[in-house]
Amino acid sequence: MSDALSLFTIGHSTHSFEWFLALLSGAGIEAVADVRTAPVSRFCPQFNKARLDEALRAAGLSYAFLGKELGGRPDDPALYTNGIADFERMAKSAAFHKGIDRVIVQARERRLALMCSEKHPLDCHRCLLVGRALAARGAAVQHILSDGTQTEQREIEEHLLAGSEDDLFTPRAERLAAAYHARTRKVAFAKK
Repeated sequence: MSDALSLFTIGHSTHSFEWFLALLSGAGIEAVADVRTAPVSRFCPQFNKARLDEALRAAGLSYAFLGKELGGRPDDPALYTNGIADFERMAKSAAFHKGIDRVIVQARERRLALMCSEKHPLDCHRCLLVGRALAARGAAVQHILSDGTQTEQREIEEHLLAGSEDDLFTPRAERLAAAYHARTRKVAFAKK
């Protein structure tokens, strides 16, 4: 990317809408891109698509749904390995690239947060798939945590590497790819 581009992610978790809005406000967010495949929550109905869209707009924020392009539960059976969503395959799909391009265009116009449901970025495709792809395109990706603090994608990567063997003969990029793969196999959507 030619210009420095910053993006944010956030998990709605079990937050009240008021706390969720405070987290967004604290980071200066102007727009939310929903990257959940299914934009509903049985346990937290305040985050169901229509209700969330209305509440965000009433608070002066824009809302867009990008779950078809950037969701973690693909419809295409070819994007699964042994019944588990394969983030590496998903990241190569045309729909995913289109979604990433749309996010980049919008993030150049407004301060944007990608939203999913999981509380912690390391448990979510918004970090392990989407954040990783955006960082690879040169974006500075910040993850808004439940307490309002933020962590960078590179800090997530250092955390991932901390759990891997430090092999002098394996390049960092290979160790990081293996660490991402191992983590995604633990948290990615699995078909029943």
